[in-house]
Amino acid sequence: MPWKAASVLDERIRFVLACERGAETMTSLCAQYGVTRETGYKWLSRYREGGWAALADQSRAPHRQAGTMSPEVSAAIVALRQERPSWGPKKLRAVLMRRSPEVSWPAASSIGDLLKREGLVTPRRRDRTVSRARSPFVEPVAPNDLWCIDFKGWFRTRDGRRCDPLTVTDAVSRYLLRCQITEPTTAGVWSVCEGLFRECGLPATLRMDNGPPFASRGAGGLTELSVRWVKLGIRLERIEPGQPQQNGRHERMHLTLKQETSRPPAATAGEQQIRFDRFRQDFNEVRPHEALDQTTPASCYQPARRPWPDKLEDPWYDADHQVRSVRRHGEIKWQGELVFISVALVGQVVGLAETPTGDWLVRFADLELGILDRRQRKFLRFAAPRPGRRKAVQTRDIVSHVPGP
Repeated sequence: MPWKAASVLDERIRFVLACERGAETMTSLCAQYGVTRETGYKWLSRYREGGWAALADQSRAPHRQAGTMSPEVSAAIVALRQERPSWGPKKLRAVLMRRSPEVSWPAASSIGDLLKREGLVTPRRRDRTVSRARSPFVEPVAPNDLWCIDFKGWFRTRDGRRCDPLTVTDAVSRYLLRCQITEPTTAGVWSVCEGLFRECGLPATLRMDNGPPFASRGAGGLTELSVRWVKLGIRLERIEPGQPQQNGRHERMHLTLKQETSRPPAATAGEQQIRFDRFRQDFNEVRPHEALDQTTPASCYQPARRPWPDKLEDPWYDADHQVRSVRRHGEIKWQGELVFISVALVGQVVGLAETPTGDWLVRFADLELGILDRRQRKFLRFAAPRPGRRKAVQTRDIVSHVPGP
């Protein structure tokens, strides 16, 4: 039997006294008291090291708290967090390891516990989780495979002026290419883009939302601005309306931008732009990024190989196409009549390819805009491409295959 419950401490004392007298062997005594030899030797050892008091029950709590850190380490973590209040435990740890690699810095989870104890963490309400949106977007694998462009929500500086920051990021390196206050117009965005293209080259793809000046409800979703991008050979990707998570990398950057530059806003637009410029440098060159294994975007980005051309060339169409110029009201001349195509294409050339049914497919560069119906003698535009949608198909079987330009 194990120790008697009536007086466990008395039983242990009697056991130790018997052991000390040496009249019986350890095996015999353990059998009498109903304990194992391991337990018997443990109590004898405790008595010899600490006297009779050592035979009493002791706390089983660990002598050293897991995750305990020295005051110096704690102070360094707290100081960096106060300097960078928007950085989480992983970023703090990455920078501290970079600054002092000889120090054994605690795990990110322990740093997070410290921040909570110090009151440096503000609880954030968690949204209900939703299933990830299905997207046909091609995942970029190298810098400049995909750039993301958008306007961060506008606000007013303290002098009452409206401020519209246009932001452009590289999806792979997370490099913030531009954060520029500009008018949300074709002229404003194009001015920023032209300077960026000249400096960094041309991306393969641009991802954007469906609002002006990026997109429209017209043929191919084109605007005057996106027509220029197409002429540069840039592929367009548009997210679905009301689905900002399809551009989640860019939106997450917007949250950090808002927290660190516009709460509260600057006094003037000029001062606000200075804040944006400082944030861009810090975001690219100092702030570690979890998706980059806690390295910086600047260490991963390099300019594009495709340079800015001397001028925007008209699209080329092969011999299977007839070429038409879009007139000043968005119309083309077809079979002796004026047919409306798109005001975004005024001054541009489109290609017409006849289908096996006698209708005509209208293209701008490699974008299929719609069908010229020979019976109704009107243009039936395709819906603008959206993630998750297949290529638009007419209700009548009028297109089987038409070679591309």
